[in-house]
Amino acid sequence: MDQIVSERPTSGASTAELAAQLHEVRARTHRLTDDLSSEQLMGLKLDIVNPVLWEIGHVGWFHEYWTLRHSLGQSPLIERADDLWNSSTVAHNTRWSLDLPDRNGTFAYLAGVLERQCDHLARRDFPEHARYFYELAIRHEDMHVEALTYMRETLAYPPPRGLGAQPLPAGGLAGDDAYVPGGTWRLGATGTDGFVFDNEKWAHPIELNAFRIARAPVTNNEYAAFVEAGGYRAREFWSAGGWTWRERERAERPVYWQPKSDGVWTWRRYDRTELLPPDAPVIFVNWYEAEAWCRWAKRRLPTETEWEAAAIGEPNANGSRLSDVKRQWPWGDATPNRQHANLDFAFDGPTDVAACPHGDSAFGCRQMVGNVWEWTASDFTPFPGFSPDPYSDYSQPWFGARKVLRGGAWATSARLARPTFRNFFPPDRNDVFAGFRTCAA
Repeated sequence: MDQIVSERPTSGASTAELAAQLHEVRARTHRLTDDLSSEQLMGLKLDIVNPVLWEIGHVGWFHEYWTLRHSLGQSPLIERADDLWNSSTVAHNTRWSLDLPDRNGTFAYLAGVLERQCDHLARRDFPEHARYFYELAIRHEDMHVEALTYMRETLAYPPPRGLGAQPLPAGGLAGDDAYVPGGTWRLGATGTDGFVFDNEKWAHPIELNAFRIARAPVTNNEYAAFVEAGGYRAREFWSAGGWTWRERERAERPVYWQPKSDGVWTWRRYDRTELLPPDAPVIFVNWYEAEAWCRWAKRRLPTETEWEAAAIGEPNANGSRLSDVKRQWPWGDATPNRQHANLDFAFDGPTDVAACPHGDSAFGCRQMVGNVWEWTASDFTPFPGFSPDPYSDYSQPWFGARKVLRGGAWATSARLARPTFRNFFPPDRNDVFAGFRTCAA
């Protein structure tokens, strides 16, 4: 097998399918940004966001750099593009003061890159090695689509229009645990899994003891009990780092929750106040908040190995051990749809934890893909034998400083929400679509 193919496998998408994916993800970028004013496109200067206008240009630059310039040897469309949009070299706090192209110039740049990309895909001599970089660029834009969605929340912009249906009210799910037997679990991806990122490589054996994991993520109702019990002011529930964060931020509840009034919890969602859905998973909580809830509830976060085994593992014939089977998705091999998972903007926010019963894992765990990202106990570290892929700044700079999240959220592309995909954020980030499920202590 060709070394590049074995080390950097792709999904097997045809050139026509790649072109369709480019147009699909670009349409989402437009839906998330076309309605914003020039002032909103710049936004507030915060550590956790970029100027939206810069972010859009960066998406186009990434496509051009890796597909047209790196893999196809083309010249840049804008000579100073690297000085404007290379996130590895352009300092975050300078991105508001750069001499960026205006709205029309930025979108014209994206359109020009897309046109050239599709022109190359239509050629009979399209080089095989370029497929990997096209898939990388598409998934990179998928990530920024999700980021643009939660940036609108952070900046209190209006909700994006026309991306998903109303969430399904499905009522609560019994809060019992699923039993997962012990055994050897091969954590990570294999060369037959299609396109994967460098931090997923490669599957390696981990010995697991039997454990019990919640069938559903922690709900708003369950998390509210911790808030109402004074959990944010009880030092014993917080790690040293968590308490430092809580004191610094003066946190009393999840970031967008409003003070309880007349016995009712509400939250700010985009630019409006809404009732907090009690049976939806808690969202916009950081790792420290998840850890503190677990201590209060006498539970714990799963390791990423436990999470992955519960999501896509199966028991052996008599249920005494984990089998060697590793499913593609929790429910099997079928392509995800809204019966399985709240992914790809199937709904326009988190839906109740009882929804999507057709997506249950072999152990009866629901919504392990979609709805909200789930914090795990695991530090983001390299797997044995790690070697960076060509986009070397994707994983390597962040090892040891972040926590692993798994499973994807409602605004996550199914291209990214594969069960072996490792998301990673600092433990104090509470602006992303993150919640958590727990294990019995």
